[in-house]
Amino acid sequence: MEIKDRIRMIMEREKVPPRVFAETIGVQQSTLSHILNDRNKPSLEVVMKVHQTYSYVNLEWLLYGKGEMLASAEESSLASSPNGDYQPSLFDENPVNPSKETIAPENRREMALRSTENAPKEIVKQEIRYIEKPSRKITEIRIFFDDNTYETFRPEK
Repeated sequence: MEIKDRIRMIMEREKVPPRVFAETIGVQQSTLSHILNDRNKPSLEVVMKVHQTYSYVNLEWLLYGKGEMLASAEESSLASSPNGDYQPSLFDENPVNPSKETIAPENRREMALRSTENAPKEIVKQEIRYIEKPSRKITEIRIFFDDNTYETFRPEK
């Protein structure tokens, strides 16, 4: 049995059509359609959305087909077991702190930033230089006409 078949089993158990199932887990309807029609394999993100929405589903069963579909009562009670043997899953959304130590709050002290009043201000001097270029003189003017002729004018010296 493939993962798409296990997703179908969840939909049958919930008695919801694919459109509603996709909306419920928060994926595009086309994404679910591609998975169910074996065009694409579901991404880990899709699998986790299914597991988060239907938390009663055993994640190992959903991913690999191992074990039972429904998470056993033992597994769900492990999270709250007082003996501290619980190891959070990599996929737990809110992992439990398994140690019995309390975490001491950090004591932080605010430090004032350097005052801007005391900071020396840098004086920027700009020097503008005008470079004189020799004056230019017109040596020739040409006017072109639409009949492909032109006239040249030269100033008298």
